[in-house]
Amino acid sequence: MLGVVVHPRRKIDRALAAARAWAEAHGGRFAQVRAPGQMREVAEPVDVRDCDLVLAVGGDGTVLAALRAAGPAGGGVLGVACGSLGALTSVRADEIDSALDRYASGRWEPRLLPGLAIERDGEPLTTALNDLVVVRRGAGQVILSIDVDGEPYARTAGDGVVVATPLGSSAYTLASGGPLLSPDADGLVVTPLAQHGGSVPPLVLTSARTLTIRVDAGWSGARVEIDGQIPPGQSVEGEMPAFRLDVKVQREAATLLDFDGETLIAGLRRRGVIADSPRLAARDARAKT
Repeated sequence: MLGVVVHPRRKIDRALAAARAWAEAHGGRFAQVRAPGQMREVAEPVDVRDCDLVLAVGGDGTVLAALRAAGPAGGGVLGVACGSLGALTSVRADEIDSALDRYASGRWEPRLLPGLAIERDGEPLTTALNDLVVVRRGAGQVILSIDVDGEPYARTAGDGVVVATPLGSSAYTLASGGPLLSPDADGLVVTPLAQHGGSVPPLVLTSARTLTIRVDAGWSGARVEIDGQIPPGQSVEGEMPAFRLDVKVQREAATLLDFDGETLIAGLRRRGVIADSPRLAARDARAKT
């Protein structure tokens, strides 16, 4: 069965028609995966565990939603860009037929993505594929204690903290002054947000470590974001009790289909996330005249 997760607003009718036609031509079914945020109905609903492959039709956010849905079931996800290619989309909408043919013939490689297994106060919360963010909700600062394997690293007062996978290190973490991790790096990166005084540099940890973030009780509130989304019950405005988050790297949390396309770094350069010094660009331009 061919499952689909869709963008809530983009024009995707042609892409869906091509995917549906391919599935029917190959004797399969086409259905929509039950996943959080799938309010736009495009096909009959189906459990992700019944799908052989999940198409994520939209952009990188749609791919993340599909990966979170398919990851626990061990299913693969093919990212289809309805717009410009992103970091996680492998093919454009007009390439669906050829991409599905390659999938059916086995001409693809699994790109195994690590995640962040997160517990809140000792209870499993969820798995993040990009990042976990603890951020202040009101005007006041959020006070955090960050431990590594039970050993104190730092106490911070500021806007919060970002914990990212290698994949997620090119997003919020990079924008906040954190390092870019190689896609095959074994670990995570912790980046404080707008720390008020002190010295707490970004910290890179291996997957063998356990990260603990203790959030102090406060009066301004805070929220927990997982891959840019706020899970139910994870945003408190006003008076807030203290809580604890424990984070471990989960290897092979999700599978993305790879067709030997561009590398992550090449994609970041194409999108302008990584850009050369303007001085060098000017020098190259002069050399061409």
